[in-house]
Amino acid sequence: MKPRHFLEQLRDDEIATAIQEAERKTSGEIRVFISRKPTKDPVAEAQSHFVSMQMHKTRERNAVLIFVAPESHNFAVIGDTAVHAQCGEAFWQELASEMTAHFRHSRFSTGIIHAVRKAGELLAQHFPRRPDDENELPDRVEHD
Repeated sequence: MKPRHFLEQLRDDEIATAIQEAERKTSGEIRVFISRKPTKDPVAEAQSHFVSMQMHKTRERNAVLIFVAPESHNFAVIGDTAVHAQCGEAFWQELASEMTAHFRHSRFSTGIIHAVRKAGELLAQHFPRRPDDENELPDRVEHD
């Protein structure tokens, strides 16, 4: 798939709304990054963007990044140290499988929104929203 086609179908506003809704229940932070560049290693790229987007600096180290590289037909979902300590590898594999199923049917926004909601549920379970919680990171979809 051409990144342009992917981007034309992407509903950034709906994704941002899903992020806001998910974050109302958790102290965790969720970001989505769409890369127009091809990548052979989406996990390494996601980790690089995680740092450059300052996601490793959240108060509870409980941020999640959904990284999608449509030109390479790949993606990665990664979490900070506190998230990994709580969820284990099975969660990430299940989430990736569900996203892949949506993407195979060209339901790109739906797949990302599903991942945002599922990550939000996990974060809410382990990191409930606190009275002094602040939105530490922007909710918008980032593109390069």
